[in-house]
Amino acid sequence: MQEPVDQKTAKENEAKSMVERERAKEKDENKKIEALKAALEQEKKRSEDYLNRLKYMQADFENFRKRIDRHIEEIRRQSSERVVLGLLDVVDELEMAIKNARSLGSVESLINGVEMTLKKLKKVLAGEGVSQIECLGKPFDPSIHEVACVVDGDSDGLVVEEVRKGYMMNGRVIRPSVVKISKKSESGSKEKEKEKEIEKEVDSNE
Repeated sequence: MQEPVDQKTAKENEAKSMVERERAKEKDENKKIEALKAALEQEKKRSEDYLNRLKYMQADFENFRKRIDRHIEEIRRQSSERVVLGLLDVVDELEMAIKNARSLGSVESLINGVEMTLKKLKKVLAGEGVSQIECLGKPFDPSIHEVACVVDGDSDGLVVEEVRKGYMMNGRVIRPSVVKISKKSESGSKEKEKEKEIEKEVDSNE
């Protein structure tokens, strides 16, 4: 028994509709895939562009760093030359002082020559920002002083003797002063207390 024509046609139409829906679905998916591929390609190009820019920036920075290093090295070289030239003048002065002392056979001449040379050397150092640390009679400061020993004194923590001079360069300590500092002795304190008591007694008797 054959199916009615209308029922057969309906099934055929339904089958065609399903095929068309599957094709439309596949077409939409293909469009989405193509869109994703295009977006991926665009991001890939953008990433490559960023990477190239980064490489250029890195190369520029490396060149900049090399220029700065060369500039710093040149400054150091010129500074060293300036200091050396100043010290060569000091060497000349010392050689002249020794030569004059030998020719005159005078120790006084040698002393005067060395003193003049020392003044010139200090002037060269001052020109480079070097200054001597003043410490005698000042409170002990661990940032600029090193303790050689502690001695008895009238007060605590005062610098009473400079064992080795200290120096600063442009406000920074390059060699601390080696010093002796005082510590108030108990015997000294007791003697002072006795003296005060005697003075009070004398004043009361008067």
